[in-house]
Parts: sequence; C-alpha cells; structure tokens
Amino acid sequence: MSIDAVDSRGRAPQDIVAIFHASFHPTKGNLVDWCLKASDDLELDGVEFSTLPSGLHLVDRDVVYFTKDTHSGVCVFRRRRTAEQGHRGFRLTSLGVLLVKSTRPRPWRHVAALRALADSIYLSLETRGVSEPSESDWGPARVFFEERKVRRADLSGAGEWYGWSHELDNPDSELSRFNPTMHLSHLLRILGPSALTLYKHVLGRRRILIYTLPPVEAACILCQVAADICYAAQLDPLTNDINENDPVTQHYTRLKGKTQEGIHVLGMVTLSDLDKMDREGKTGRGWVACTTDAIFMDKPSYYDLLIDLTTSTPSKTSRPTLYLSKPQPQPPGSKGPTHRLTVFRFTWSDIRLWNELERILQLDGDQCARPCCRPSSEADARNKPSSSWTDPWRIYEDVCIVCAGLWMGSWRGNSVASYSTGNGSLANWGSIRLEGDDDLTVDGTFVRNLGMGIEGCPGSPNSKGMRRSSGMTLPAGNAGADRRQPSSSSAVTRSMPQLCSNGDDTDPETNERRDRQILTTLALLQTFHANTSFQLSRLIDLLPSVASGTPEISMIYITPKDMVSFELGPLSSLDARYLEWLADEYGAGTQIVVKRGWKDLFGMIFGFG
Repeated sequence: MSIDAVDSRGRAPQDIVAIFHASFHPTKGNLVDWCLKASDDLELDGVEFSTLPSGLHLVDRDVVYFTKDTHSGVCVFRRRRTAEQGHRGFRLTSLGVLLVKSTRPRPWRHVAALRALADSIYLSLETRGVSEPSESDWGPARVFFEERKVRRADLSGAGEWYGWSHELDNPDSELSRFNPTMHLSHLLRILGPSALTLYKHVLGRRRILIYTLPPVEAACILCQVAADICYAAQLDPLTNDINENDPVTQHYTRLKGKTQEGIHVLGMVTLSDLDKMDREGKTGRGWVACTTDAIFMDKPSYYDLLIDLTTSTPSKTSRPTLYLSKPQPQPPGSKGPTHRLTVFRFTWSDIRLWNELERILQLDGDQCARPCCRPSSEADARNKPSSSWTDPWRIYEDVCIVCAGLWMGSWRGNSVASYSTGNGSLANWGSIRLEGDDDLTVDGTFVRNLGMGIEGCPGSPNSKGMRRSSGMTLPAGNAGADRRQPSSSSAVTRSMPQLCSNGDDTDPETNERRDRQILTTLALLQTFHANTSFQLSRLIDLLPSVASGTPEISMIYITPKDMVSFELGPLSSLDARYLEWLADEYGAGTQIVVKRGWKDLFGMIFGFG
C-alpha cells in the first residue's frame, strides 16, 4: 500500500461511499457492470460517461477525476487487449470510487491504491485467460471498500481543512504525496502570464472549462490546481483558523461571500453533463471542469473562460489558447448563437504579479518532464529545443512586458506590498522602491524568507525546519517573520521533481527535491494570497456596506482612477468585469459599475477629477 494511502496512524482514509466498475459494451454502450455502495440511496447513474470520456480509447491507461452530484470521485482507466469479436481488439474499463461530501475531499489519496487494485484484478483475469470478471474476482475490491468506506460523520479528519502548511508540509502525514496542488508551478509555466486571467476568473467565481486531448489526467490536475489558487480566500472565515489580530487577514472576518465554499471542481464533463453545468453555473459558486469533447467549443454559452490545451504541445512549442465567452446581441426572433469566443491572453496589470511569480519559478528552476505534467496528448513526444521566435504569442508576451515596464514604470518595484506581507502589516502597501533586488549584501545573495515577497523559496539547507518556524500556515499563518537565509546560485539545483512516482523516502536527493517543491508551492500560494488580501481590503474601503457589515442594496459608480488603486488596468474591460465580480460576491448587495467613458479615461490619464 502506498504511503500516501495511510494517515499518521497507519490507517487508510475512510471517506469512500461507493466503488464501481464501468466498461464499454459494443452493443450496450457505457455501463456500470459492478458496484458496492455504503447506502442504497446513492445513485450511480451517469458515472459511466464521466469515467469513460470520448477519445480515451486512444490511450492504454489514464486517471480521471469527476463529480457525481455532491460527491467527488476518481477512477483509473485501462485499455485491455482482447480477441473477442465486436470489441475491435480492446476492452475499455474504469475502476472508480466516490467520496463523501466534505470541506475538502481528496480523491487523489486513493489513486495509488486504486491503480494497484485495478492492476491486480486485470492481471488475474489475463493470467486465467478470462475476459469478463466473475463475482469472485471482485474480492480484492470488496476488501478495499471495507477498509476505506465512511464510518464516522467526521471522517476521522479525512475531509477537514487546516491550512496549506498542514496540507503540504505536515510532518505527521503524507498529504503532499500525489497532491495536485504540488503542480502549481507547472500550471504557471504552461500558461505563462495568461495564468493571471485564470486566477481572476477563479476568484470571481466564473465558469471555467479546459479542453484537452487524451490522456486527461493532466487536465484534471490543472482543474484542482486552478481552484486551489484562491481556495483559502473563498472558504467560510469560520472554516479557516484566522488570527483576527493579523493585519493581513483580519478583513476575512468581515468579508463573507455569498458562497462560502471553494469554487466547485467538476472534473471531467461530457455532453451528458450539460444540464449539470448549467445548474451549477446558476448557483453563483462557479466551477472548473475539463472535457475531451470538441463540440463544447461551439457552445460558449455554457462557460465564461475556455482554455484550449491542444494548442500547447512539445512539437508546437506554444502556449494554450484562452478564449473569453462574450454575449452578442441578437435581433428579435433570431435563433443564432448567443455567445462568441474571443482570444484573450492577459492584461498589462497582470505583469506586476506575474513578475513576482516568475522570480519564484526561476529560483525553483524545476522543469518536470513527467507525463502528468504535460498538457497535451503528445506525452511521449520529446520536447525538442526550438527558438522562441516560432511562437508569436511568446513574442507578444515579451513585448507586452517590456512596453508595460516602459509605460507604467517599474512594475515589480512599484508596489511590492500587493504580493508581499512584509512585517505582517498593510502599512507599506503602495510604497515605492527602486528597481532591483533589495537583498544584496557584501556576503552575497540572500533568498528572502516569509513576508518578503518570495516566501520560502528553495535555498536553505534546513528547509523543512524553516518552513515550520516561519509561520507559513495559510491562511492563518503569521506573516511577520523577517529573517534572511543565506544562499547562492548553486543552492537552486535544476533537477526534475518526481511528483508522479512514489520515490524513495530513504534517498536524500528525493527528499530534497520534494522539500524544494513544497517550498516553491507554498511561496506561490502565499503570493496569490497576498494579492487577494490586498484587493479584498481595498474592496472594504470602497464599499460602505461591507465596512459596516450591514447588507445594503445599492449601486456604486467608480472611475478608472479607483481601478488603479486596486492595481488593475483602467483601460482593461476584463479588469472592470473582474472588479464587478468581486463586488457581486463580497459586496453584501452592493453592485459596482465602472465608468469607462472618454471623459473618465481622459481624466485618469491627465490627472483631472
């Protein structure tokens, strides 16, 4: 049994409500041919489509994350060779589980054991030359279910949330093993500055769809990673262990969104889930999902942001394409499309935050080449070196970054406070500092520790102890540590993180690599968290109903100059909508309308009004 499959007391997580086996029949289609349930009231109708999505017949094995009603689930897919007539040489099967609803379901904790279970069952069938499993062949699955099925209302803590330090760096458990959040750095490298467009849609609780080709595990992982970027900020403040005396997070106790849960991760969706997508979209919670059905690109009314991973492959050396779904006016009586897709990358205001994130990524330097980290179907293709000039969008990004720096000044140095929680105070937010690294001394380069913008980045020989003593527990951690750890360029080893394999816990190099990946992930999460805290604190100052705690139905008109105070682009229509999304979620009934007329823009540029 995998180490990740057990807790600190050696027990497997007991949070499963059902285990099932789905397969494709040449005449009956997708069906569930065996299952065990904790309750007879639980319905499994439809899981056979989520666990066997279109195109999966092209790969031998895969992992699919999905949801069924309020339950999160995961399955392992296998394409088994067969000589049976009508099966076209293969049997398509999936063995999956459903988890009970909880604050933070973690289906990935069952993946390693589920893989081993599927391999043992299918190997037994292959050894005996049997194609269809009999009732006795499901014996190991019954044992698996009995060990992991839900028994207590509190799930023995399996579904609780205690902050990111506990999630990723808990010394008493192995929660970080196979945790999708550990792939945050890979998501940022794949999307580049466009990841900030995704971040705004997640915090604004929009509908986000990721289109991919098989295998789909990478897209499912990216769905969870995208949701985790703002997870701590979107939870009910009572769920988080928040220190009300901490200036950085004290406003969380006053900010209560309409939906006090993280954005919903739907996982894999198919055409049979159109009603579910529409229903979930109307709740206001927002969702993140992935699909292999290209027909979704012709249905932009079902989502707000589409990320096409198929345009990013090793052979094309290009980034994924982002599309915004925009409504288009229809003449009376017309039955034409109500929405259209427009290509979008990022706004100039995103460069500030991206520069800080990129500094962390450069310090890490890990370039994972494992198949699960690749966003395309060409997982087996070699990433051949090629000139960045082959991708015009990369050139566009570089030009935008340079132009933004020339037009607005020092992007990274203009307001470090929106990405840093230096001294645990908001007092220095908006301060100006010179371009360049402040952490240079006669003794060499220092890696800035917690509270200085690139919290916990690799470089310390005693990194694990540093993490636990630096108060990096999010969102409740004290951000006031102001220590500097000496490092050098050699401290950042450019090695490949083996996040997809179990690894050898006795290997110092494996442990060091994992520690460095945890540090990088926590630093990136802290950077997003600080930026979110800054913008929500500005929202409190802007909306009187939020500051007073009294719900008030009203409408407030703000100018482009007010948008600049949020460090948003006054000329960006996306930034204007993003601010309206935040007000809709946290405004306690108050709506924001951004005035973007020529008079307002002229006054902002030339300092009038």
